[in-house]
Amino acid sequence: MLNKISTYFEFDKLGTTWKREVLAGFTTFISMAYILFVNPSVLGAANMDKGAVFTATALASALGCLLMGILAKYPIATAPALGINAFFAYSVVIGMKVPWQTALAGVFIASLIFIVITIFKLRELIIDAIPSDLKYAISGGIGLFIAFLGLSDGGLIVANKSTMIGLGSLSEPTTWLTIFGLIVTAILMVRKVPGAIFVGMVLTTILGLATKLIAMPTAIVSAAPSLKPTFLVALKHVGDINTLQLAVVVLTFLLVTFFDTAGTLVGLANQAGFMKDNKMPRVGKALASDSTAMLVGSLLGTSPVGAYVESSAGIAVGGRSGLTAVTTGVLFLFGLFFSPLLAVVSTQVTAPALIIVGVLMAQSLRQINWDQLEIAIPSFLILIGMPLTYSISDGIALGFIVYPITMIAAKRGKEVSPIMYALFFVFVGFMWILNVG
Repeated sequence: MLNKISTYFEFDKLGTTWKREVLAGFTTFISMAYILFVNPSVLGAANMDKGAVFTATALASALGCLLMGILAKYPIATAPALGINAFFAYSVVIGMKVPWQTALAGVFIASLIFIVITIFKLRELIIDAIPSDLKYAISGGIGLFIAFLGLSDGGLIVANKSTMIGLGSLSEPTTWLTIFGLIVTAILMVRKVPGAIFVGMVLTTILGLATKLIAMPTAIVSAAPSLKPTFLVALKHVGDINTLQLAVVVLTFLLVTFFDTAGTLVGLANQAGFMKDNKMPRVGKALASDSTAMLVGSLLGTSPVGAYVESSAGIAVGGRSGLTAVTTGVLFLFGLFFSPLLAVVSTQVTAPALIIVGVLMAQSLRQINWDQLEIAIPSFLILIGMPLTYSISDGIALGFIVYPITMIAAKRGKEVSPIMYALFFVFVGFMWILNVG
């Protein structure tokens, strides 16, 4: 059985092992386990039942990971996406005063559209049409974005009224826990210690528990909360999507999730070395996996599911096959019952991992033709736009809008594919809807 599984996941071809894949899956899970607690908190602001959202988050994440691992054979994990869940709760439900039940129906409809355009390979065509330089910029931009997340989560950078952002307070003990984790992980990485990122997280957790900066778990096992308050609510409220405003909400769910996931998939595939001739093998199966997880997630009761940048932590420790994602999916199922133990994985524990992974992903930037300004300018806007707008899709929008303009200015307009010209108008409309309409 073990030999059949290793053959199915092509261990020999990928140069990987059982131990490495399972460790990578565990590392990915630890890096993104926070979503089990963050997502219920965010959607709870929209008056959704936090317990039901917790269970929906775990189940939708597990399904997406299992599909991505078994069908697409990628070491890429999925879960309800950060940012789009905030849009769901704060912009749609609280800001537009749309009932959460109706907003959930909007996610369901967006996921159906997703599946249709995936079946007709439109998503695949778009991803293949993105120039290689912009793909490298997306990968590097995601690296900066998650490093920014890590620096912020760890307290190393904070909001500052005078300068927008600034150095965090070094008088905070929790900040020093992040610094300890960062230094230890950096040393382990430089010394090429196997599983360095995961080992760094374990050592940081032990120090946090020893110094009482991380509270000891109050229990080991707890029952999974009931799904009843949110289960199939989306299906019952599809008829509520009957106004132009709600159509725009569905379109926004569609576009943001599309490009967040597409950008993340491309960035992670670059990091893992899967890209071949500027194309991502089995991209159709990867897109079908996240589309299905998004659909089921909406029925269970959570905001859109997409590929997770934290998968880069597992890739960084050697994860190369679908078994990495399968391991992460199984751990999400276990997470349903061991939720008290997950509380010890604080943001100070995951922050150093995100920062180090940001460094690894930024290495793709050396592949960009920086000496050609028509390429360098849109690439730079993608790169800097992601962390500064706090959005992968907004960063992509900035670069994709400018790219056809700079290429035409350089008299290279014929080299731009029709799809990239179409995306120019899509993103202009998208930015207008979000910021003006």
